[in-house]
Amino acid sequence: MRVLSITHQAGPMGGGGTFEQHAVDRGDELTVWVASDTTTPGMPSDYDAIMVFGGVMHPDQDAEHPWLAGETEFLRQTMAEGVPLLGVCLGAQLIARAAGSWIGPAERGEVGWHEVELTEAGSSDPVVGAAFPTRFDAFQWHYYTWELPAGAELLAANGAARQAYRLGDNTWAVQFHPEVNAGMLDYWFTTGASELPVPPDVLRAETETQLPAWLDRGGALIAAFLSHAATLA
Repeated sequence: MRVLSITHQAGPMGGGGTFEQHAVDRGDELTVWVASDTTTPGMPSDYDAIMVFGGVMHPDQDAEHPWLAGETEFLRQTMAEGVPLLGVCLGAQLIARAAGSWIGPAERGEVGWHEVELTEAGSSDPVVGAAFPTRFDAFQWHYYTWELPAGAELLAANGAARQAYRLGDNTWAVQFHPEVNAGMLDYWFTTGASELPVPPDVLRAETETQLPAWLDRGGALIAAFLSHAATLA
């Protein structure tokens, strides 16, 4: 399959992590687009599946990042054309924006490991439900949230924010970070140390315990998404 990864920071520590690696391991043709680049990746219909990931910017910061409007339009076209789409963190927020929903600062941000609970719809969902138990600890790093797009189904939530949704038959979005690997997290803990709610060593120790199961769940999520996309390719 032809798979597009939309990222917001050049280099391996700002990209699609294990999700990109899974596509490569499957033998898919992977294209990586850093959305701030002046070049474009073509049309959504050029791809069989599209993934869009996180970033340090917020989804409404067009003044600071004028390319956000173009990326949002690309995601709007992706949904209109029915190309399978999976958004993570900022990607989930941008999909909500592209669908016409409110996006903005959350009442409280989440950084680190926080419990998430699937809804009944989430438990039966063929992508999210295939990867996560009813309750699980998820790695989070976000300060923004979104209103559920019209026609979307809430798949997961916690006390801080909505955490996952499905829109139509081919679009999924999660607020947490199932794509991370150990290298990405170590880089984030170093560069973002001032944002951590606990000392870096404490969070690294918790992460060492949590990460093996988290990698398995992330792998199950991307496998289910790409398997769904393959049925339409």
